[in-house]
Amino acid sequence: MSAAQYQLTHQAGTARRGVLTLPHGQVQTPAFMPVGTQGTVKALTPDDLRGAGVQMVLANTYHLWVRPGHERIRALGGLHKLMDWERPILTDSGGFQVFSLKEFRKITEEGVRFRSTIDGQWRHLTPEVAVEVQEAFGVDVAMALDECIEWPAERDHVARSTERTTRWLRRCDQARRSRDTTALFGIVQGGMHADLRAAHAQELTTLDLDGYAVGGLSVGEPRDELFAMARLGAANLPAHKVRYLMGVGYPLDLVDGVLAGIDLFDCVIPTRSARFGVAFTSRGKVTIKHARHRDDPGPLDPECTCYACGRFCRAYLRHLFTANEILAPRLLTLHNVTFYQSLMARIRAAIEEGPDALARLRKDAERWMAAEDGAPESDV
Repeated sequence: MSAAQYQLTHQAGTARRGVLTLPHGQVQTPAFMPVGTQGTVKALTPDDLRGAGVQMVLANTYHLWVRPGHERIRALGGLHKLMDWERPILTDSGGFQVFSLKEFRKITEEGVRFRSTIDGQWRHLTPEVAVEVQEAFGVDVAMALDECIEWPAERDHVARSTERTTRWLRRCDQARRSRDTTALFGIVQGGMHADLRAAHAQELTTLDLDGYAVGGLSVGEPRDELFAMARLGAANLPAHKVRYLMGVGYPLDLVDGVLAGIDLFDCVIPTRSARFGVAFTSRGKVTIKHARHRDDPGPLDPECTCYACGRFCRAYLRHLFTANEILAPRLLTLHNVTFYQSLMARIRAAIEEGPDALARLRKDAERWMAAEDGAPESDV
């Protein structure tokens, strides 16, 4: 039996509402996964995540393989136990991190040889190793090893790379030993070439995997091309399997991704932005260091139910940030993660209501992204 079961419950145009059932619980989709690179969503506890409504988190295979190591994690009871997180976990394969190393890696048909920036050791990541490591973690979803394609890239290079990703995926599938407890998702590549991407999605569909991701996007390409490829990828994937758009995640991006037919999302934007003092709110983006907030007694977002918005004013949050207090990124991260989960709940409700509700929500998201709820000047 597959470790991942997807049930489509509502549809509004191409937008989908469903339930993804995994070994560690159900995920109401569309859903956003906060990124917990090192086995933790930076600045937040598992109780924080549960309180914010997080259903599923993403962790990083590359980083956890290097430190503390997959055998140590297995011996300690698996990643769920180590993190005190009883809900689903997805791990990426490490392919994107290897892609970002550039001069410290060499890609061959066998896999990728790279030098870790953590300990300086040379390692060899193959499809078989990627599966072994993720199954040792005991996660709900393992991503197949793929070759992430830079942008721009020549068509011949994209074609060869995409073909290699398919061969690696077949090896990942053959290497599996925990099919009942760890699902395997394949990743659609093809660069910005519509015919290559459509053909790749169709080819991966024949493998009847547990789920599928649209990858190789958000690597510098124009936004309209990103969503054109996302729509194309989703349109060529089976309706009865979950669809995941990797690494895309401003609020408006999530709405447009859902409109493209996507079910799962992840991105570092809400957590990384918080550490730089940026919050996403129903009144627009807030840069908390701006002087306007120095004497502001109001909450970060009057429509938000998170602990930060319920207890503290903008003036205090600004004071914490300018004083370099560790509580500032913690509270802003908690807010952003809560805001994103609330947005996904609104999206799910809008899909159930119909296309008009989705259109209204998209206008709201456009307004959030266009508005700057605060003056541009900084305190000196």
